[in-house]
Amino acid sequence: QVQLVESGGGLVQAGGSLRLSCAASGRTFSSYIMGWFRQAPGKEREFVAAIRWSGGSTYYAPSVKGRFTISRDNAKSTVYLQMNSLKPEDTAVYYCAAKLSGSYVSTSGYEYWGQGTQVTASS
Repeated sequence: QVQLVESGGGLVQAGGSLRLSCAASGRTFSSYIMGWFRQAPGKEREFVAAIRWSGGSTYYAPSVKGRFTISRDNAKSTVYLQMNSLKPEDTAVYYCAAKLSGSYVSTSGYEYWGQGTQVTASS
């Protein structure tokens, strides 16, 4: 059974940092694109960052570039999202997802999703 399990969310003051983890299991993800998305109340789910498991190429939404860093640990089958200089507008449920190919920005085509973890940055 394929599972993506997020952890690391919480409440932090604006300007603070959090590191999210996404533990992947149930299959080999070496050919996959791993993405982080977020969804705030009343808004659509939006792309945050993505990484190609093979090669490690990374992609970021303009709103988080320079503040967030996506990385992966092959030995632990885990993808991370280091979030620094958090802003109140970063408050959302953050989801990890996996897909084989296609646009890394669109939610369409992502085959597997985690359950989400809440991130709240207070002003």
